[in-house]
Amino acid sequence: MQARMDGWWSGLFGVVIFSGSLPATRVAVGGFSPLFLTSARAVIAALIGAALLALLRQSRPQRGDLLSLAVVALGVVVGFPLLTALALQHVTSAHSVVFIGLLPLATALFGVLRGGERPKPVFWAFSLLGSLSVAGFALSQSGGGTLAGDGLMLLAITVCGLGYAEGAALSRRLGGWQVISWALALAFPLMAALALATMPAGWGAVDGAAWAGLAYVSVFSMMIGFVFWYRGLALGGIARVGQLQLLQPFFGLALAGLLLGEPVAWSMIAVTALVVLCVAGAKRFA
Repeated sequence: MQARMDGWWSGLFGVVIFSGSLPATRVAVGGFSPLFLTSARAVIAALIGAALLALLRQSRPQRGDLLSLAVVALGVVVGFPLLTALALQHVTSAHSVVFIGLLPLATALFGVLRGGERPKPVFWAFSLLGSLSVAGFALSQSGGGTLAGDGLMLLAITVCGLGYAEGAALSRRLGGWQVISWALALAFPLMAALALATMPAGWGAVDGAAWAGLAYVSVFSMMIGFVFWYRGLALGGIARVGQLQLLQPFFGLALAGLLLGEPVAWSMIAVTALVVLCVAGAKRFA
């Protein structure tokens, strides 16, 4: 029971950190291209992870772990950051962050497929209700979203859910921060080459806000958040703790409104309140 509670709180810290990712990305793409932003954040986080692995003398993962680490890298190092950066060229961060409400369902589904978990049927009812509420809201919007932006966000959620579940299962043996560090190291050669190929023509045109956005998604979204998140999923269960992501739109919408001055409609708040209620039900029957 204590381990589950530790997992719950660790996962909540991870969600709070991740809540700033889309607003920070929205700011960063104002000065950097999506390809450079995706690759640069991975390179910076990989250097931090490599330093930790060397400093703490971590043993290398087994050969059989490489495929799982590649899935993690594809989902959360490359796929989700790139797809969301592309989507944020078409939609506002306030609109896109609501799609994060779909992540618990995607994570739970892949937790069954990759983590061997078997939640109760009532759990799926609560998770599906929260996800459908978010999806219905997104589809009903016309001002904040576009077909391209919404499609990219849905694809981002799918690959991210896979990366979360795969990483959580692997974290039970390797540890949370070790998994993301090794996944970043695996992706480093490709990300470094991409960063060099997509560097801005002139650094002087990049303002301080874009640099701050890049710093946040590199250090917090790409590294520190995963330390708490993968630990939470491993201790508390992928499906159970994964439902905390239903709270992420609430934090994200607040940040988008407070920091970016983006409009937050009452309907967004209503949907967020509904999915928050689903967290309690899903947790109870996970």
